[in-house]
Amino acid sequence: MEKIKKHLSILITSLFLLLLLSNTSIGMEKNIEMPQKDPSNLLLYEYYNYDNMTKDLQIYAQENPDIMKLEALGETYQGRTIWGVIISDNADINENEAGVLLMGAHHGNEKPSFEVCMYFIKFLCDNYGLSDTDNDNDGDINEDPVDGIDNDNDGLIDEDPDEKRITDVVDTTQIFIIPMVNPDGVEANTRINCAEPAGVDLNRNYPYKWEYYDYFPALYGDRWTGSPGTWNYRGENPFSEKETQAVRDFVIDQDIKISLSYHSYGEFIIYPWMHSSAKTPHEEFFISIGEGIVAINDYDLETGRNYFIPRLGGTIGTSENWLYSEKGILSYTVELCRTRAPSNPRVMEELCLTHAGVNLYVCERAQTIVKKNPTNTYNNLFEKMFSFLKI
Repeated sequence: MEKIKKHLSILITSLFLLLLLSNTSIGMEKNIEMPQKDPSNLLLYEYYNYDNMTKDLQIYAQENPDIMKLEALGETYQGRTIWGVIISDNADINENEAGVLLMGAHHGNEKPSFEVCMYFIKFLCDNYGLSDTDNDNDGDINEDPVDGIDNDNDGLIDEDPDEKRITDVVDTTQIFIIPMVNPDGVEANTRINCAEPAGVDLNRNYPYKWEYYDYFPALYGDRWTGSPGTWNYRGENPFSEKETQAVRDFVIDQDIKISLSYHSYGEFIIYPWMHSSAKTPHEEFFISIGEGIVAINDYDLETGRNYFIPRLGGTIGTSENWLYSEKGILSYTVELCRTRAPSNPRVMEELCLTHAGVNLYVCERAQTIVKKNPTNTYNNLFEKMFSFLKI
């Protein structure tokens, strides 16, 4: 037994000395450099804040007065200006051209939504009026337009855009952009606005079908949307909020054909009706344009219309429902990204460029829209079933 203990003692002592010498040698090797992390991996994407956005918008408008007009649409509860942008070949004139509305940051914590809008504004200003250019210096012109696809199979996406296409879009479309519908929420990094005494989810504050909260409270979450202090509180009344009033007043007299309201996250697209599975009179248009969008961004187009008898349930108070019911505007929610606010610069750069392609496509499709009046069209069993309630 004593011999075993002696051997164990020698073995433990040897291991201890070996470990000690090993650590000492590492410390003495002055010429060995520890591997360094790639600095680019440490960089985080820097999102706009309200002040930087305002500064850039003012610069863009000043440098591009022929095609861009900046308007103060209203003021938030904390005194920030809600900015609206008009881009067209005659931005000061309400021309007889198809309109497109782009909006970001109904929810202030959904940061990619306003980045996509700001990128598109700069993209149009920077490229308008340019001659077709070999942007990637490979001897070919416009071989990789902005469509989310690597058309020339060189491993890069959209690196050689079609400058004439961009100019044509600006010349034939009136483009209305509200990058930050909810600037107070952006600064506070909250979903809701900063109204007192309770913040409001602005995308629950538009008026269409608010009476459904009374008729079907359980189906539409009246317990939560109707309670001040909840994350999706709808407000006291439709258009009770300064921000939604600003949107209403900006678009009500414009001939807008298509609207995209950017949100995050989920990588999917939805469209009216948001409160039921009933089909719209523009269903073919909605699906056709939606399929064109997903061909560019590779998102999912959510239709949810495969019911013999349309079903109640969904969301009331959205901008999409109101824009479509009030003005016949083909309105979509685009849920960007796989996370709420990606920090990877490459992810965000690709996202912004891809949706510049989406926005160009939507502007071109706006020329093809023939409107109907959705509120006066009873084209499905659902509307007929509940028409006696005058809803």
